[in-house]
Amino acid sequence: MKPIYFILIILSCAKLNAQNQVINLIPQPVKIEQSVGFYLLTSASTIGYNNPEAQKIAEMLTVKLNVPTGYSLMANQNKTASIQLNLNEVTDPQIGNEGYALNVDNKGVVISANQSAGLYYGMQTLLQLFPKEIESKSVSLAKWNVPAVKIIDYPRFAWRGMMLDVSRHFFSKEDVKTYIDQISRLKYNTFHWHLTDDNGWRIEIKSLPKLTEVGAWRVERFGYFGDRSNPKQGEPATYGGFYSQDDIREIIQFAKERNVTIIPEIDVPGHSMAALASYPELSCTKDKNIKVNPGTEFSEWFGNGKFKMLIDNTLNPSDEKVYDFLDKVFTEVAALFPSPYIHVGGDECYKGYWEKNLACQALMKKQKMTHVEELQGYFMKRLEVILKAKGKKLLGWDEILEGGISPEATVMSWRGIKGGIEAAKMGHEVVMTPTTFAYLDYVQGDKSIESPVYASLRTQQCYGFEPVPEGVDSKYILGGQGNLWTEQIPTLRYAEYMIYPRSWALSEVYWSPKENKNWDNFSKRMENNFERADVAEINYSKAVYDPIIKAGLANGKLILTMASELSDLDIFYTIDGTMPDNFSTKYSKPVQLPEGNITLRVITYRKGKPMGHLIILKRDELEKRAK
Repeated sequence: MKPIYFILIILSCAKLNAQNQVINLIPQPVKIEQSVGFYLLTSASTIGYNNPEAQKIAEMLTVKLNVPTGYSLMANQNKTASIQLNLNEVTDPQIGNEGYALNVDNKGVVISANQSAGLYYGMQTLLQLFPKEIESKSVSLAKWNVPAVKIIDYPRFAWRGMMLDVSRHFFSKEDVKTYIDQISRLKYNTFHWHLTDDNGWRIEIKSLPKLTEVGAWRVERFGYFGDRSNPKQGEPATYGGFYSQDDIREIIQFAKERNVTIIPEIDVPGHSMAALASYPELSCTKDKNIKVNPGTEFSEWFGNGKFKMLIDNTLNPSDEKVYDFLDKVFTEVAALFPSPYIHVGGDECYKGYWEKNLACQALMKKQKMTHVEELQGYFMKRLEVILKAKGKKLLGWDEILEGGISPEATVMSWRGIKGGIEAAKMGHEVVMTPTTFAYLDYVQGDKSIESPVYASLRTQQCYGFEPVPEGVDSKYILGGQGNLWTEQIPTLRYAEYMIYPRSWALSEVYWSPKENKNWDNFSKRMENNFERADVAEINYSKAVYDPIIKAGLANGKLILTMASELSDLDIFYTIDGTMPDNFSTKYSKPVQLPEGNITLRVITYRKGKPMGHLIILKRDELEKRAK
């Protein structure tokens, strides 16, 4: 065979492979039109931008491309590069501030947008169009084909958030930056930073040095939060950490470059044990023995949201020194964070110590209050005055509705969607983040193989979330957010396991058009993203491959039902003590389990290949599930 014919055959095969390349973008764009052909990135490719505002993004793109390709691409200001990033000279009203147009043909790539945010998101889409090896941290020998495509894209919601709790476990500055970078690639634009709680105060307040000298540290404990032992007399507090104000400025700038706004949360008046360990005089009890909590059981829960605190963790709403304290805190927080919002918590505030406090009783009488809940309304109104004086808007969990708040306050609805509906109908702007769809610390697979958490949330359920409730004016729904509380999450690696793939699902809920949502379609793109995450060395859960096992009772008999989140999985099981495989009994309908001390073993297969974890449940566990 002559060399020229051999080369032509290779090029033809490459072209055919590129034409057949399946596009797997997350989140799904508004409009995508694939055509014949592809663009091949080579060492001779050029990257250009037409406006100095686009330079930083073009430089970020060169870094992302140079690492896995081994090329030495440079970004230059021009209008004729093979990969061109353009800010529109005439605004395109269709795509708004965060949208973009992306066009790929065999000559090159053009990304255009009205604002730099749109260019950033267009860049993320372009990177997903490359082979998965683009995520490699070292040089790969992949063919750098990008399929020919035309994309018009823009977000459904303005607020697309992810929260990270750094109080329960401290995450380093570099961990936080990694978290922000990862969520920004999914087109999230808001990072809710839960900086204070009972288990640690993580932000430097220079006028109140004890907050980090004392409040940032606790005795070291291991094991499940809630089962840990109390600090011993004289035991040193060695676990923890905090972010200096220079750290925070660095992180804010890092986030800004990725189009992410950081919303700081200072959780008050409840969840304040770390603050009270530092300044006990701010509580009703003024207990000098309060310590930063290491994860002990310090409350009793009675159901329906009712609870009792065994240790005072609330600021005293009747003490003027508390408002002096808050003014100092928020003066420094407001100066650091450019966000228009400051999140003030307001959730799970126990009022029992307020009820017993003579000064609180006197304040209620003076203000003509008839119920202790009104003290929280008083507190929040005082706090809002402080924030307004600093040019900030008050944002809080849905409990801030109790006792009344001003119309300008924004509500984050977490106890289901009821609080969000109530707030929207009162004219408040709302961020929807209900536990039932957006709490990413919940178990995502069978609880027998996951770390124990009190509730569960599957990826398919996340994907089914609709942030705008029926009968609510959508103009009041800013968007939604995924929340990661970290009682059981000590490392960034495990945080990744908990948020992926569920945050992939939520990214599509918040970005993509409602009418484009399709679980089966998403699940295929999700599995493609598993491969990309492997190359990127990002952790994720494979719980979507595991069967959903439920048990019930009918006429005194134990009835077993099983299902799968993915439609093309087969479920095989045994109850005879043997290990299941794809030659075992295939589940097709509810099973009545026989009497006896049986053990259920279940596994999923796809086309003869095992996919999920082997799940083993003894009869007593199945009986518990049936109750």
